[in-house]
Amino acid sequence: MKEHHLTLRYKRSPSRLPQSASGFMRSTFVRKLKVAAGELLHYVTILSLSFVFLYPMLYMVSRSFMTGQDVADALVQWIPKSLSFENFAYAFTNLNYMRHFTNSVIISLGGAMLQLVGCAIAGYGFARFRFPGYTLLMVMLLFTFLVPPQSIVVPLFLLFSDLKMTNTYLPMLLPNLFGHGLRGSLFVLVYMQFFRGLPHQMEEAAKIDGAGPVRTFVSIMVPMAKPAILVVFLFSIVWNWNDSFFPNLYLNKGDSYTLNQKLGMMVVTKENDNTGITAPGDAIGQLPTNFEKLMAGSFLAILPILLLYLFTQRYFVESVERTGIAGE
Repeated sequence: MKEHHLTLRYKRSPSRLPQSASGFMRSTFVRKLKVAAGELLHYVTILSLSFVFLYPMLYMVSRSFMTGQDVADALVQWIPKSLSFENFAYAFTNLNYMRHFTNSVIISLGGAMLQLVGCAIAGYGFARFRFPGYTLLMVMLLFTFLVPPQSIVVPLFLLFSDLKMTNTYLPMLLPNLFGHGLRGSLFVLVYMQFFRGLPHQMEEAAKIDGAGPVRTFVSIMVPMAKPAILVVFLFSIVWNWNDSFFPNLYLNKGDSYTLNQKLGMMVVTKENDNTGITAPGDAIGQLPTNFEKLMAGSFLAILPILLLYLFTQRYFVESVERTGIAGE
């Protein structure tokens, strides 16, 4: 009986193997199908969101290469009938590009460098030291982060006007040195969070070697804060470059205008008008189809920032990831 029972089990087992194998294959197929569907949904979502952000850029580039006739033609949507570089030549000349490009570089690059110094010192102080009034200063820092700068524009203008600093770059540069400026409180918080994540042992070792707080900060903490420095630098230079509120507030002389200011004053003269329509003052906003020149000027205005991101995107992404890593 025992041998007969074993024989029956042996005979039944081959019939079970194909069923288990087919069930395993079905489960594997279902699992792969779910993974593929999840990846497809992931890419569709990313592409949809990317298109939302890329659409204005693609529209601007497409229109900047069009002629006035292509813009007025309802059949021409994205691809022009013939590429035209006249819009870029006109925008480059009308914007006095190199002059106002230099002004924008002074404000954005100078402001970014000053914010690197001022915000790093403030962030290190908040992260590593406890002093009388710490809580009050932290509340004030958060308050400056929440309050929009437009709400204090009148006292700011009166202050710099009394100091005879209007029509200069000082009202946009000096606040950066003291950890304020454009988005200054945010950069202080970035530095503070990064310095909090660094181990205390290195500072203790520097203190044993006789280094004071200043030397410890300059020689040890700053070299370790390269990821935070890069993040702050890129954000600061982009935000200062794109800012037009404070330049319009403090700069009233044409030679000191930034590219954004000059772009808002870009005009189309009768010689460059493709429509034959005469507009009062030849203002480009009053002409129906000449905004292709404005699109070309807009592209030239943001081109330096695009090139900056193109060459630093890998380091920027790595720095953003590293600034979120907590230490001991």
